[in-house]
Amino acid sequence: MKLVLVFLLGVVMTFGMTAGEVGSDCTFKGKKLAGKVQFVTSFPDFKVQVVDSFPDLKVKKVSSFPSDCGQWQEVTSFPDFKVQIVTSFPDFKVKYVDSFPGVP
Repeated sequence: MKLVLVFLLGVVMTFGMTAGEVGSDCTFKGKKLAGKVQFVTSFPDFKVQVVDSFPDLKVKKVSSFPSDCGQWQEVTSFPDFKVQIVTSFPDFKVKYVDSFPGVP
């Protein structure tokens, strides 16, 4: 019985602590990860952790025309999606880059 509980706890910890997969089509949960983004502290579409290595998505901040995968334009109203920056339990991980944004 103890062994089963330890196993189940390990499974929950493993799946609960890993970030999700960004699709090769640059979507997550059906939303395209390019466009106008609003950074919020509550009620986000996605929780994102900023990392230096092993990101799920490379993001380039742009000032206009965020149409390609990983190009994000920060806005304060009418976003395509909302993001909350977190330090643990993200939906996916991003790394800010100056060139070649997208799925690594």
